[in-house]
Amino acid sequence: MQAKEKSELPIKHWSHSSLMSFLRNPLAWYKRYVEEVYDTPTSPASAIGRAAHVALQHFYGGLSKEDSIALGLENLRKLSDFEINFGKAKTKTDKKKKRESMEREYLQAINFYLAKPPKYDVLEVEYKATVEVSGLPIPIKAVSDLVVVSKVDPKGIDVVDHKFVSSFSPHKGDKTLFIMQAIFNYYTVKKTFNKPIRRFIVQECKVSRNADGSPQMRRHIIDFRTFRREFIIFNRLVRDATEALGQMKIFLPNPSDIFEGENSFDIYRINLPYEDYDAHFRPDE
Repeated sequence: MQAKEKSELPIKHWSHSSLMSFLRNPLAWYKRYVEEVYDTPTSPASAIGRAAHVALQHFYGGLSKEDSIALGLENLRKLSDFEINFGKAKTKTDKKKKRESMEREYLQAINFYLAKPPKYDVLEVEYKATVEVSGLPIPIKAVSDLVVVSKVDPKGIDVVDHKFVSSFSPHKGDKTLFIMQAIFNYYTVKKTFNKPIRRFIVQECKVSRNADGSPQMRRHIIDFRTFRREFIIFNRLVRDATEALGQMKIFLPNPSDIFEGENSFDIYRINLPYEDYDAHFRPDE
């Protein structure tokens, strides 16, 4: 697959998911964010997380717990079989059992979260924005699960992100991926609300029940007041990624990518000119 000239970048903006995908697997990134082909099946865990996000979107938008949970379940049930990566479940019966398992896991996870949901003074739910940032070559885009009044600064704003996980992220140090996502959300919310952005709060909910009875929820807080070097690195990375994209003439697969390696290699194989098979490969020679 060929890229356009540097002056004609194939994208109009970067998002956190887009940038991470580009760094991990350029060819899979090209398929999704340039060609806009979304036929890669989602994992059961991702489908459960998406349904839970739908439920929380409605809950923090003002609906009751029961109605919110029902809407999340409806979202999960709307997925067709070809949209889900069932793994080893190949038969119709096995797929049905997997779907039933997914619904049980979803209901368990969302009830863990809503048993004692964090309370916020909510300003926006599922807030989407694309903004230009001084020093960056193209705009950036982010979706914030919740934009809320900061509990540590009534004049400031916190951004809340929900994650439904199989295991908690380690507390040790700041997670790089959280920081990268936080800065995308910082810029988009700051540009729109024009208020101090104090914190990025990640609310993790563990889907499976903890055998020791420990809490199913864990919170990670990124305080933007302590950041400076991270913003410099972020801006440098966005500039360098944009420059690399502008100079890229061919997108190569990453077979070792545990998420999309096989898919990206298939794309690469499909796009090989037929004559390459005939002219450059002789298994007997």
